[in-house]
Amino acid sequence: METSNALDLEPGVFTWDDPRAIAASLKASAERSTRRKAEPFRSAMSMLSFYINRAGNRLSEKQRRNLDAAKDELRALYGRPRQRSEQRLETGRRR
Repeated sequence: METSNALDLEPGVFTWDDPRAIAASLKASAERSTRRKAEPFRSAMSMLSFYINRAGNRLSEKQRRNLDAAKDELRALYGRPRQRSEQRLETGRRR
């Protein structure tokens, strides 16, 4: 996760405490990249999901909440509907 062939990420972006800052950084990285294959939203969301999935149980509950909130912030930045916590629970996703 230190390097990506598609996006140039800011160092330590996934460890930041501010979900909005994480989302804004991922959006900026995705939009300025010339190596990505998908649209910027998909590239940024994929990178965030990949990190969460790879980190697995090593993420603290606080960090997992921040990264899940960053997903919602990323959706908002791109004008996509946010996922409400009730929808996540109904589909079996963690909060």
